[in-house]
Amino acid sequence: MAGKRYKHNKKGAGRFVQLPEWVQASPAWATLPPGPRALYIELKRRFNGTNNGAIYLSHRDASAALAVHRNTVGPWFKMLEARGFIFLTCAPHLGPSGIGKASVWGLAEEATPDGRPARKTFMQFGNSS
Repeated sequence: MAGKRYKHNKKGAGRFVQLPEWVQASPAWATLPPGPRALYIELKRRFNGTNNGAIYLSHRDASAALAVHRNTVGPWFKMLEARGFIFLTCAPHLGPSGIGKASVWGLAEEATPDGRPARKTFMQFGNSS
């Protein structure tokens, strides 16, 4: 007789976004305005554990998710990139059929699927050497 499968009929809270304490304690996060923080959490929400460097999020999708105008999120992406929280792996472009392709992002706090360790470039923010 086979036992019950693990997590079969198990009730839980569902998916969640983990924001580690060491990220929140960094000077880059402490000086980040609320808008870019919300955008980072939205990017992190689209991270499934194996797709770092392949997180698709356009300005329009981000603005719809955050309930702001699409011109508002552009500087937020730039700020997160300048502080080292995210990196662009593929710039937005027109596809072969003329349909636009969204930006592809990676999170600096997570390792990439090809085995490279996390970049953690945001930890150098504020260190003037």
